[in-house]
Amino acid sequence: MLIRWLYYSLVASIALGFIGVLLISFAALIIVPTLPSLDALTDYRPKIPLRVYSAEGLLIGEFGEERRNVVKIDEVPIFLKQAILAAEDDRFYEHGGIDYIGVLRAAYFNFSAGSVQQGASTITMQVARNFFLTREKTLTRKFSEALLAFKIEHNLSKDRILELYINQIYLGQRSYGFAAAAKAYFGKSLEEINLVEAAMLAGLPKAPSHFNPVVNPERAKIRQLYVLRRMNKLEHISDQDIGRLEKEAITVQRQSRSFALPADYVAEMARQVVYKRYQEETYTRGIKVYTTITKADQEAAYNALRESTLNYDSQHEYRGPETFIDLHKYGVDQKRAITEALGKVINSGDIYAAIVLNATPDVVQIYRKGGETIQIKDKGLTLVKNFLSSKAGNNRLTPGALVWVQKNDKNNWQITQLPEVEAALVSLDPRDGAVRALVGGFDFNRNQFNHVTQAWRQPGSSFKPFIYSASLEKGFTPATIINDAPLSFNAQQTGSKLWEPRNYDGKYSGPIRMRMALAKSKNLASIRILQAIGLQYAQDYITRFGFDSDRHPAYLPMVLGSGAVTPMQMAAGYAVFANGGYQIEPYFIKRIEDVKGNVLDQVQPATAGKNAKQIIDPRNAFLMTSMMQDVIRQGTAVRARQLGRTDIAGKTGTTSNFIDAWFCGYQENLVTITWTGFGEPKSLGRNQTGGRVTLPMWINYMDKALKDTPETKLALPRGITTARVNPDTGLRSSEGTISEYFFQEYLPLQENIYLDLDDDVNTEQGFMNQLF
Repeated sequence: MLIRWLYYSLVASIALGFIGVLLISFAALIIVPTLPSLDALTDYRPKIPLRVYSAEGLLIGEFGEERRNVVKIDEVPIFLKQAILAAEDDRFYEHGGIDYIGVLRAAYFNFSAGSVQQGASTITMQVARNFFLTREKTLTRKFSEALLAFKIEHNLSKDRILELYINQIYLGQRSYGFAAAAKAYFGKSLEEINLVEAAMLAGLPKAPSHFNPVVNPERAKIRQLYVLRRMNKLEHISDQDIGRLEKEAITVQRQSRSFALPADYVAEMARQVVYKRYQEETYTRGIKVYTTITKADQEAAYNALRESTLNYDSQHEYRGPETFIDLHKYGVDQKRAITEALGKVINSGDIYAAIVLNATPDVVQIYRKGGETIQIKDKGLTLVKNFLSSKAGNNRLTPGALVWVQKNDKNNWQITQLPEVEAALVSLDPRDGAVRALVGGFDFNRNQFNHVTQAWRQPGSSFKPFIYSASLEKGFTPATIINDAPLSFNAQQTGSKLWEPRNYDGKYSGPIRMRMALAKSKNLASIRILQAIGLQYAQDYITRFGFDSDRHPAYLPMVLGSGAVTPMQMAAGYAVFANGGYQIEPYFIKRIEDVKGNVLDQVQPATAGKNAKQIIDPRNAFLMTSMMQDVIRQGTAVRARQLGRTDIAGKTGTTSNFIDAWFCGYQENLVTITWTGFGEPKSLGRNQTGGRVTLPMWINYMDKALKDTPETKLALPRGITTARVNPDTGLRSSEGTISEYFFQEYLPLQENIYLDLDDDVNTEQGFMNQLF
């Protein structure tokens, strides 16, 4: 009976096995034809984000859901490959797609543990799943995965399969592939990581969110130790080294993706240009945009703008904490409440978010985002002194207050605040319009509105040079005498209402040379110039510089900058004076390439003196530069003399009620426009002029940008002559006390010639009235 029972059992087992083989074969016959083509592997085209680079090739921006840097298998460090295989599939180079020994080992281990502790998926099976299948846990999906693994192994080499895995696998922090993960977690390329960092990366595929070293450093460490011990067991690490490696510290990059230089506004501008052309493919084709931005200039611009806005803000009162958080939200676990709150806040450059832990009138203890507890006292509390007393009311600094902290120039922490005021800086090469630096606001993460290209603001007196340039074409000269005296206009003349303009300082100079009228920014003299040349002529003339006539109505306030411009427009306009009279078009993209380096588009800019259009007489540009140099030598921008250069020129600008503050200036090789104002226009405060608020930003930037640029001398163009004149009359005089430049055809009269004129002008005042 026993023998018979064993016999029937054996026959039944064989029959069941045979039936099982038939069923599996039948299933395979049905599923194999439905398996996807391997084109996605043989012609691997991963989703690669749009990347934006500086002129030197430094990464300044990246756009796409998947961060990925594709690498070849021979570019991957040996110890990283060893770590990956130790963690995921140590028999990868031995099995044919399915590791039967691994399956049995995992089954035994899981049975012994009483739960699923190990998986049996090989790297080939993971490649099949990641490229072609879902992650649903069904028998059909698992069977399809196994069949695909066989198909992949039959068509691709082992190294190619491993290369695909290394580039495709998701590893957290929006990073796909180990190269992107190395950047995200450690700020390094694959070539730069060490063995312990490789072990931490190799531990991520099992569960990226669970073992994420940024979010779960303790779990990540446990997983890293597991990988190191597996490498030791497989003899990739010696017994002597394993102890040291297990204790080796590892630094994880906790902040969001950082780039080589702060150029968020430029990167976003580039994204918009590419998206307009390629739409959604922008984020997956691996397009590379190379800009004209240079590292040194961009960093100088960023620092100058932030320093300027912070200096302005420091002159005003503290507005109170950003918000308050409940430190006892999770009971005694204050750290959890603090970490949660700070996790929602983005630091602003070198200004960090922090939570007040304890506050007295003399000492404030804070927890800074990044994990540092700091005690701030003395001068570090200057801004918030009034908020540390009981009289501060609801805004008093108490535990739970969210504040901002920054290190001062002595490397000591101080409580500060993010400014409400905004600013903009753009700097370009006037010869061809290449933008070398652009900062569209204080902090891109807080305000993406680009004040360089999107903000239409009144330019104030910084617009006067364009009207003065128009007057030179009408026969005016730098020595022309203009009366700087009060005027009054009715609504018909102004286009709005009764207008009684004044000079910004409330003082009038009477008869004054045009050169000095510009240097001292005399409004009444400027209005008389516009009256003399004609409103329509002036409106037509400014369009040469790229300004929109409909944004500058033909009324007298136009000369005082009542129209609307962007800083980028002003940069293009001032470039005409700097380059000798040529129209250039600002550009910030040099070329666009595809993922393989093929050029998709390349800019061929018009260059001054070569193929750019001449829009004003070079003599006009010369005289305007000469007059704007006097704005710095003896005018409203005299503060810029601290640069110690004689080859710089420019013009301040301040609008009514001190709403907008400008300084537009240049050197032969560089035009820089700076602006300060509130996003929602309101006064910057009494006497907050362009020369006081914004000029320091320009000086700060130009000091660095021109550091290695030799000083140049203003070249005298053909058709310009010099003559000595009497500064009181603007007429030529053999005993004249000043020398002035003139168009040869517009030389002023000799001073004594008026003696032969009619009696009604035979006085100094009568002569000047007729001359004007």
